[in-house]
Amino acid sequence: MNKLLELRAITKRFGGLTAVNEVSFDVAQGEILSVIGPNGAGKSTLFQLISSFLSTSSGEVLLNGERINNLSPHVVARKGVVRTFQETTVFRSMTVKENIVAAHHLRSKASLFGFFLGTAAAREDEKSFGKSADSIIEFLDMGSIRDELASNLPQGHLRALGMAIGLATDPLVLLLDEPFAGMNHDETMKMVNLVKRLRDERNVTVLLVEHDMPAVMKISDRVVVINFGQKIAEGSPSEIQNNPKVIEAYLGSEDAAIGM
Repeated sequence: MNKLLELRAITKRFGGLTAVNEVSFDVAQGEILSVIGPNGAGKSTLFQLISSFLSTSSGEVLLNGERINNLSPHVVARKGVVRTFQETTVFRSMTVKENIVAAHHLRSKASLFGFFLGTAAAREDEKSFGKSADSIIEFLDMGSIRDELASNLPQGHLRALGMAIGLATDPLVLLLDEPFAGMNHDETMKMVNLVKRLRDERNVTVLLVEHDMPAVMKISDRVVVINFGQKIAEGSPSEIQNNPKVIEAYLGSEDAAIGM
């Protein structure tokens, strides 16, 4: 297994509370790995540690063998680990394409002052970003809404826009925080297929946190389960479905929670 992302005994303490306790696992290049667990288990905190929005108390996060935890979040994003959020962060007064173009500025060669002055480097960046945004819009089949204001988008399209914004940064690893939240079945299945295409056609490794168990079992190569901040299981979807510790801690019953 080609280890792209490695977590080594990651721990986060808030005073006397240990929110994440020595969690370790690897994510292979081209893998879709899901992190599941009950509410308050530490999943979102784990994502913030991986993307360096929170500093670790101990342990390491390695990207291609290079330690990236406790760096500035924008530095981690430039290295290729990019996070989307539960509540999609967009400029709601801008169009879909304008939002995607804006997200490219993490990759800009020109300085902020250069964009203000309209230098040659800035003009070249803007041209390149526009072409890339068009490519992403086509890939995600968003052509019909490219000129729509983000404020007018329904939940499913907002989630797709969040994914497009993540793609604009040219990520190695995309962290998706509850990408199927608030969606109906058809919207969820469409998003499941989009995530698979990200991996298959764009060579993006995906790490996601999600509560929708049927979607998790359908989309994941492997699943990691955490409870009370600790990893309690790791394996294929079928192994997780039949793991007694997982059923007791999180799923409740196989029929009700997994949709078998």
